[in-house]
Amino acid sequence: MSNLFYQSRQLRPFLDRAEGIYMYDTEGRRYIDGSSGAMVSNIGHSNPNVLAAMRAQMEKSTFGYRLHFRTAPSEDLAAKTASLMPPGLDRVFFVSGGSEAVESAIKLARQYAVTQGQESRWKVISRFPSYHGCTLGALALTGYDPLTRPFDPMMRGMPKIAAPTAYLDRDNLSDEQRGLKYAELLRDEILAQGPETVLAFIMEPVGGASTGALVAPDSYYGRVREICDEFGILLIYDEVMTGAGRTGRFLAAEHWGITPDLVALSKGFGGGYAPLGAMVARGDMVEAVLDAGGFLHGFTSAGNPLSCAAGLAVLLEIERLDLVGNAARMGDILKARLTALMDRFEFIGDVRGKGLLLAFEMMADRESKAPLPKALNAHSRLVELAYERGLILYSRRTRGGYEGDHFIVAPPLIITEAQIDEMMEILVAALDAFAQEAGLAVPA
Repeated sequence: MSNLFYQSRQLRPFLDRAEGIYMYDTEGRRYIDGSSGAMVSNIGHSNPNVLAAMRAQMEKSTFGYRLHFRTAPSEDLAAKTASLMPPGLDRVFFVSGGSEAVESAIKLARQYAVTQGQESRWKVISRFPSYHGCTLGALALTGYDPLTRPFDPMMRGMPKIAAPTAYLDRDNLSDEQRGLKYAELLRDEILAQGPETVLAFIMEPVGGASTGALVAPDSYYGRVREICDEFGILLIYDEVMTGAGRTGRFLAAEHWGITPDLVALSKGFGGGYAPLGAMVARGDMVEAVLDAGGFLHGFTSAGNPLSCAAGLAVLLEIERLDLVGNAARMGDILKARLTALMDRFEFIGDVRGKGLLLAFEMMADRESKAPLPKALNAHSRLVELAYERGLILYSRRTRGGYEGDHFIVAPPLIITEAQIDEMMEILVAALDAFAQEAGLAVPA
């Protein structure tokens, strides 16, 4: 028995050490970190330059409360972060994780609206499915019933529109037309809610755990920006998972040339070396809020010097090793390898994503897009079979949390082609084992 508990009673072996893309338990077994933990370890484990930067900061101070001192690590990391953002996004507010980053974004958005005499604006439209965090504020934006429904009485639910799951559509529209169709859902919802009541729209530019690396048609992104501008609504990009190079650009927004009004960062931003996240905002928004009396928000560990020293070292390693470029190059290779699995496994119905944020979805039938029977519990069973063979994957139920099965494959951005080969060998073995267990046909 353990005094520690998390989501379930499932027990895993004790972690002994980790290096690069590999992790080792105390029994000596090696695992490929095929999901970078929870899409966190972008630069891999035990990077010596990051550890050295953390040791150096530990010799100076590990905590300095932001109301008492400025710290060089937080100032330097803020400057570096701003330099990597689209023009205009130049003010940074540090937090400890993704949920806090999202909470910070919606609270700054609300306080900014109040400074502009727009007190009626409070609704934040989001998508279904989606995931934006586990605090009650972020959970109200999340569209994933198993996680949200128990807490509905405790939250003020926010309006939802359908996520752009164009890969499931059975129509005669072009990709461009589908993207515009999904974007227009936002305009319709704004009109239905009353434009004067809508504060912001929040979206994951590439879907995370709730949709499995979902990428909308290209036409979607620009049209969403236009609609927000039409009604004076703030556009928030949740780049907690996609930021810090994961998709082959530092921000996924760069793929479509979009400048959001607010960005939430975490996960790969700190690389797993210390709890760290950030909200990045337009300078005029921040100045308006500060002029009105200050930002009514904060966390004890915001701007922690040790976390910020680690985060700055992570960003410097991303640049030094050209990990954004490597994510794009290795992402193309890995996506091709995953797509090739469809020739062998008929139950793999879709492969999607950008860079090294990729996923495949299992289906009973590719033509109808029908999911596998829920009773197979494919989303959990394949993860176990891969884990037994030394490969860590990340999975969820795709369609609102109740059915469908997708698997995120998102190794550290340092991965090489040879390591992709090694990872794919284990994945194929796990898929073969799953197919045999589930009675699914596989060519000899």
